Amino acid sequence: MIRKTGTYSWRRFLGDVSGGLVAALIALPYGLSMAALMGLPPVFGVLTSILTAPITAALGRNPVLIGGTASATVPFIANAVRAQGIGGAAKVSIVASVLMMAFCVLRLGRHGSKVPAAVVAGFSSGIGAIMVVSQLNVILGVPAPARANSLAQLIALLGQAPNARIAPLLLGGIVIAAASLSARLRSVLPAPLIGIVLSGLIARLASLHEPEVGSLQLALPAFAGFAWSPEDVWNVLPTGLALAFVTSVNLLLTSRVVEHFRGRHKNLKRSDADAELGAYGIANLCAGIFGAPLSVGIPARSLANLRCGGTSRISNLLHAVFLFALVRLGSGLLAHIPLAALAGVTAWMGFCLLEWSTWRRLAHMSPIDGGAFFITAFGVLLTNAVAAVLAGCAFYALGHVYRRYLGPSARMSEAAAGAVE
Repeated sequence: MIRKTGTYSWRRFLGDVSGGLVAALIALPYGLSMAALMGLPPVFGVLTSILTAPITAALGRNPVLIGGTASATVPFIANAVRAQGIGGAAKVSIVASVLMMAFCVLRLGRHGSKVPAAVVAGFSSGIGAIMVVSQLNVILGVPAPARANSLAQLIALLGQAPNARIAPLLLGGIVIAAASLSARLRSVLPAPLIGIVLSGLIARLASLHEPEVGSLQLALPAFAGFAWSPEDVWNVLPTGLALAFVTSVNLLLTSRVVEHFRGRHKNLKRSDADAELGAYGIANLCAGIFGAPLSVGIPARSLANLRCGGTSRISNLLHAVFLFALVRLGSGLLAHIPLAALAGVTAWMGFCLLEWSTWRRLAHMSPIDGGAFFITAFGVLLTNAVAAVLAGCAFYALGHVYRRYLGPSARMSEAAAGAVE
């Protein structure tokens, strides 16, 4: 019998444990790769999650939203690292964090609820496609092509499909198949974790010598040393403002996507959206003083948390605890997880984010909603999330202007008014 304390039960706790563990497994390779792309020590990508999760779990308003290092922030921090090293990354991150707190005080977060649902669905679908594309080279066992956008990368990878290797394809496919099957049979099971275990066992039993996570050393770095100069007003502040804007938009839209998959189709309260920005601003300030990159709401690990039973902010906190334990205490076991297995987890989460229900009812959607969905989804693949969302919102607004002032209904109203005169 499950004993309950208030509204929180042992069943919910076990779900939070499962969700937090799988989210940590996804966060580990992704955080390492993002930090490396920025020019920072790879372990800094893991430190971001460990340092910020307790704060966002305590102060954030979306209980199952899990943050971490995101690709949207890579260009800004990478430029700062190239210019001024880790100290430059710290300066840009601190400025962006302070500006996010300012956005909270100015109550700018609530405007995120005005983004049309079709645009949010397109954002979710585009992010899901990026997650799948980003892992295809690992699953296929081919080199990652250097392309300007995800769509071009997908085309290049499909061209390399005949060169795919069986071993990584098998390991990644096992994870995707096992996760899909276990999710269908019983949703409370940690579906991706089952796939990872099966993939690891098969790799060991069949002696498949595929790339593995490898050993990691986690230690809290010293405070990032830097000095401000008059030139930083023109160099750091504009970059910090752009980084704060991109981070805030991604955070608010990801929060809405996660709410949708929770089955809550109403928007967060306006005050909750503002508070979410403030919570992540405070958390990122704590990470930034060490030179660690900013934390943004991550769809992959948030959805993994949900799919594996996470229901409360405890799952976010446990995700950080598991990350720390995996690196510090379980590095020996963790080191032997095949990278193809973790790529399969991320790809499976990407498939889940593709908004299949929206695609099925696309023929019945209005031209404005359908167009906004398409523009946003493909815009994410071709440009970036912020530009795609702005384009989708612009199309939505122009469509409504046309329908109101230039469309058939507007002409009928004018004709009726003329007849009355």
